[in-house]
Amino acid sequence: MLADTSQFEIVLAARAAEVEAVLDRLLTSRAGPGEIVRPDRLLQAMRHGVLNGGKRLRPLLVMESAALFDGDPADALRVAAALECVHCYSLIHDDLPSMDDDDLRRGQPTVHRAFDEATAILAGDSLLTLAFDILASCESALAASANIELVAGLARAAGIGGMAGGQALDLAAGSAAPDEAGIITLQAMKTGALIRYACEAGAIAGGANQAERERLSEFGAAIGLAFQLADDLLDLSADAGVMGKATGKDAAAGKATLAALHGQDWARRQLSGLVAQAQALLEPFGERAAVLDAAAAFIASRRR
Repeated sequence: MLADTSQFEIVLAARAAEVEAVLDRLLTSRAGPGEIVRPDRLLQAMRHGVLNGGKRLRPLLVMESAALFDGDPADALRVAAALECVHCYSLIHDDLPSMDDDDLRRGQPTVHRAFDEATAILAGDSLLTLAFDILASCESALAASANIELVAGLARAAGIGGMAGGQALDLAAGSAAPDEAGIITLQAMKTGALIRYACEAGAIAGGANQAERERLSEFGAAIGLAFQLADDLLDLSADAGVMGKATGKDAAAGKATLAALHGQDWARRQLSGLVAQAQALLEPFGERAAVLDAAAAFIASRRR
């Protein structure tokens, strides 16, 4: 068990530095095999959307889940980088005027503000496709069957039945507020799908058996819901300067969230319950899961 949040944040920062080094190396002007040329403005927009100080929580979940089973750190890092490309593409597109219409992301101008809307769309498209390029890379030492599972899993987590579908439900919720079950489904797709994938993908990269993979997937589902609850609470109460993005937008738009539906005290109790559920799922792994255990607590207590 990590002693306190500050120790976890040291680990998180170290993992973030690892994945950022990989992303920096991947996002260079040199064309890769089969490519013709990398347009500079598009490349700079991609780098602006990725190399901008994110917490890299999803990559950490991949790497620490793989470490539970003594997986090759290099393989886990590639999976983590691919997942972060998908996450950052989703943020670039979410920020667009036709979506959430945000001017700030991580304390900096959003990609469509720093460049232009068309370039932001193409930057997101390029990051999404780069993710699958990374997973299919011949650099991977994983078995072909594992690589296929990782590719298919990411496609499903990011697509119509996962994150993108969740975003569509979220947009529809602006005109017809969903009930509690609808909110849970929306959030499990929009936010939770990539977090759940991160944990199961790490288990796949680490060579876990089916039961272990399912346990990590359940852990990911629990912390995914916790992440969204914490995010909803922050949207209601946090300062935009601290968050690095606009706050209070859900309430202003009349968007349905569990925190808005039941109140902040209820949401905090649910958040505590989800963290306890997630940590209980890690008990069979003992001290090997200390960082993942701390990640669950961090999600609930984060301030931005």
